[in-house]
Amino acid sequence: QVQLVESGGGLVQTGVSLRLSCVASGLTIRFYAMGWYRQAPGNQREMVATRTNSGSTNYADSVKGRFTISRDNAKNTVYLQMNSLKPEDTAVYYCNIVLGWGKNGWGQGTQVTVSS
Repeated sequence: QVQLVESGGGLVQTGVSLRLSCVASGLTIRFYAMGWYRQAPGNQREMVATRTNSGSTNYADSVKGRFTISRDNAKNTVYLQMNSLKPEDTAVYYCNIVLGWGKNGWGQGTQVTVSS
């Protein structure tokens, strides 16, 4: 059974950087597409960044040029480097893995709060 555990969130000021980590267990991530999503209070969960197992990436327009998704297959970990954080980036960030056959795995989420 796949398990995803996020870490790295916190309370920060505008303009600083954070790096989120997502460690997977129960499978080897190098065969799967993975991504980061976020959900702010009162909003739907939205895609932030995704990365396929072949290295193709996709970013939400709101984070392009500021966020970078990467993965370390040897550590079974995917990262989200977030630079120049803004108050509108405040949300719970979730790690996602596309398992195929319409199935996805999700982590429990990590809170990111950016104060102005």
